Amino acid sequence: MSELCQVCLELLGRGSYMSGQNVTEHYIITRRTAHTYEKQRVKSTVEVLQTNMAGVIRRLDETVVNRIAAGEVIQRPANAVKEMMENCLDAKATNIQVTVKDGGLKLLQIQDNGTGIRKEDMEIVCERFTTSKLQTFEDLSAIATYGFRGEALASISHVAHVTITTKTADAKCAYRASYSDGKLKGPPKPCAGNQGTQILVEDLFYNVSTRRKALKSPGDEYSRIVEVVSRYAIHNSGKSFSVKKQGETVADVRTLPNASVMDNIRSVFGNAVSRELIEVGCEDQKLAFTMKGYISNANYSVKKCILVLFINHRLVESSSLKKAVETVYAAYLPKNTHPFLYLRVSPSSST
Repeated sequence: MSELCQVCLELLGRGSYMSGQNVTEHYIITRRTAHTYEKQRVKSTVEVLQTNMAGVIRRLDETVVNRIAAGEVIQRPANAVKEMMENCLDAKATNIQVTVKDGGLKLLQIQDNGTGIRKEDMEIVCERFTTSKLQTFEDLSAIATYGFRGEALASISHVAHVTITTKTADAKCAYRASYSDGKLKGPPKPCAGNQGTQILVEDLFYNVSTRRKALKSPGDEYSRIVEVVSRYAIHNSGKSFSVKKQGETVADVRTLPNASVMDNIRSVFGNAVSRELIEVGCEDQKLAFTMKGYISNANYSVKKCILVLFINHRLVESSSLKKAVETVYAAYLPKNTHPFLYLRVSPSSST
C-alpha cells in the first residue's frame, strides 16, 4: 500500500474530511517534516563522531608553508625595507637609496653600492636558508652580520614579484633576474649597471589578500618606512641613506656619508632636538655591555617619547625600557611631555 493511501486511511479513521488536494498537501508536508528530522539526526550523529575522532594529520603544501613563513618575517612594507637594508649593510654598502610607491605595496626599490651578488649565486639567492654569512652552527657564537638564516629575500619573493640587478667588482657587466616563490624565473640576463645591488619588489602581498587588507593607508605605511630608514641612518653614521616616493625629486630623509651621529639626528629630527642633546655612556664589566648615545636635557620635550634603541646593532622596540626612562624624566619635564633618546647597547666583546 502506498504512503499516500496510508495517509488517506489515517485521516478517515480520525473522522477528518479533506479534499483530494488537501490530502496531497498534507502528505507533502508530512514527508518534508520527516525528511528534515532525518537530516538533523544524521547531522547530529556525524558531529558526535567527528568530535570523538582524531583529526587527520596532513603534510602542508610547500606553497602554503612558504607563505606562512613569509608572513612571519614580512608583516608590512617597512619590515621588507628593514630586511633589505640590513642585507645592504652586510654587503658593506656605504650608499643606500630607497624608493617607494603606494606605501610600498605597489613598489619598493632599494639600491646600494655594496659588494654585489655573483652571477653563479643568483639561481639560489631567493631560496630559503641560502646565505653567505654562516657555514656551521658554531659560527653563530661569533656572528657579526645582521642576517644569517637566509630567509629575507626568500620570504619577500613568496609574497611579491622580485627583480634583482647586481654587479660585483670583478664582473664585466651587471646581471638581472626575476623571481617568484623563491625560484628563478629565467636565466640571469646581462645588462648595464653600477657595482652593487638593486632589488625591485612589486605588488607586495598580491597573493595574501588578508594581509593586504590588514595594512593601514599608503600614507601611514610610507611613514613607517621613513621611520625605519631614519633610525638606521642615525645609527650607521658614515653611510649615506635616502628615502623618497617614486617620481619625487626631493628625498624625505637624506643623510651624508661623512656625517656624524649628531649630524644625522639633526637631519632627521631637526635643530630643536640636536642642540638640546647630552652625550652619555657607561660600561658594566659584570654584565659585559657598553652603552653610548645621546639624550635630551630638561629644556627639550615632545608629545610622544622618541626612543631610538639599537642592541648589538639591531633596531629594538622595548616598552619596558621606554617606561623606565619616562619615569625618570617625569621628575624634570612638564606634565604630558616626553624625552628624545638615541641609545646604542653592545656586548663588551664587540665594542
